[in-house]
Amino acid sequence: MIASGVTGIAYETVETPDRRLPLLMPMSEVAGRMATQVGATFLQRNHGGRGVLMGGVPGVAPANVAILGAGTVGANAARVAVGMGAQVTVVDINHDRLQYLDDIYTGALQTRASNEYNIEEVVYEADLVIGAVLIPGGRAPSLVTRTMLQEMRNGSVIVDVAVDQGGCIETSRPTTHSNPTYVIDGVVHYCVANMPGAVPRTSTFALVNQTMTYTLRLAGDGINAIRNSQPLCLGLNTHRGQLTYAAVAEAFGMDYVAPLKALAS
Repeated sequence: MIASGVTGIAYETVETPDRRLPLLMPMSEVAGRMATQVGATFLQRNHGGRGVLMGGVPGVAPANVAILGAGTVGANAARVAVGMGAQVTVVDINHDRLQYLDDIYTGALQTRASNEYNIEEVVYEADLVIGAVLIPGGRAPSLVTRTMLQEMRNGSVIVDVAVDQGGCIETSRPTTHSNPTYVIDGVVHYCVANMPGAVPRTSTFALVNQTMTYTLRLAGDGINAIRNSQPLCLGLNTHRGQLTYAAVAEAFGMDYVAPLKALAS
């Protein structure tokens, strides 16, 4: 993209003043809800899991679900997991997000502050771990180490939604819809990149709903639309051979030029 000189705006970096990612949100919603669905499937014994039913039955405990991250992915994963009757714990560094989930679920899920001790505790107790951590434009932090896997239950499942950004599980590597899982230390890993691709009809309508406004603005005003729109300006990644997104520049050790400076050149 830099070599071609193209003006490139990334879906996942268009950002509103209140730090929301409006174009990424639909796919995060889809992926979050899917994460719980596929986790429930791969907990079945015939798929290599522990043979645990998410909601349990009277007299038998439900599955224990740990969700790392309380953003859009994590909140949607929690919604489905709670709806299925699982015992759910959500971990995040943002107290406001934990407070929000605690308020709306009124005891139907647990919240924990994100630190090494709490992450280890909830992961060790979990039947299903959902990795839902996102650093906008950057690589996801590795929160679950290979060593921690050895303390997890045999047949437990990890669904790493963050694999598109490098994964928040040390042992994650991208898989495909046709070959979605692999096993390390007895733990089933589901690390499909682009999870929403499995439900293209829902995903397409959701994306169009969010992107149409920005697309019409770009079609009508071109480069001026980027200059006059903070979300589009924040989403600019490349322009005339210059890299204009700081997190990408830092991740790859490349030179960075501020978006407005690049647009003015």
